[in-house]
Amino acid sequence: MTRSAIVLFSGGQDSTTCLAWALSRYDKVETIGFGYGQRHAIEMDCREAVRAGISAIDRDWKSKLGRDHVIDLTVLGQVSRSALTADLPFSKRTDGLPATFVPGRNLVFLTFAAIVAHQRDLKHVVTGVCETDFSGYPDCRDDTVKALQVAINLGMEARLVLETPLMWIDKAATWHLAEKLGGRALVDLIVEKTHTCYLGDRNSRHEWGFGCGKCDACGLRREGWGRYISEPLEL
Repeated sequence: MTRSAIVLFSGGQDSTTCLAWALSRYDKVETIGFGYGQRHAIEMDCREAVRAGISAIDRDWKSKLGRDHVIDLTVLGQVSRSALTADLPFSKRTDGLPATFVPGRNLVFLTFAAIVAHQRDLKHVVTGVCETDFSGYPDCRDDTVKALQVAINLGMEARLVLETPLMWIDKAATWHLAEKLGGRALVDLIVEKTHTCYLGDRNSRHEWGFGCGKCDACGLRREGWGRYISEPLEL
């Protein structure tokens, strides 16, 4: 039986690493992205260049990479107000969660990805959520993903597997994983073509990539890069 997967692919560092991870494991890999009214919607513009770049790294990856799905979820931005979906300050919420937390985002993303996977007979749903080195989002936790996998499979009479290859590694280890999977070519692709910055800054170039350098996403990426280049890590 063909081993197949769909990757939640935003065009950022983590999802690009997850795409390489999936292409290294499965025979058929598709991608899915979501427009939800995000302030950094420029990430959606980066996706095709990253897909093309990752296909150019490995001939086998190119043959495995299949269809890309883009889903309009602007309704999510309308009902889940946050600093990522509205012009609000990047500060802590009164409940202690980051202002960039979009309530329900990963629950909705994974559910829609699972629907597409089920319709297209793709058995694995791969996402770059992480509990080790993240912004404090409760829907990135391992318990959340495991609970959602149970609910999805019960609700659709399916046997889908939600894969989280980055769940227990930090950003430095994510850079190392990218190098292990695709060599320096993949690391360079992530630096030059992917987008993570919450403000959508594609003008400021740093050694770790493009971004404002001040938001939480840029901070995690910058700090991880610093550890990556200074502390060799065996995965």
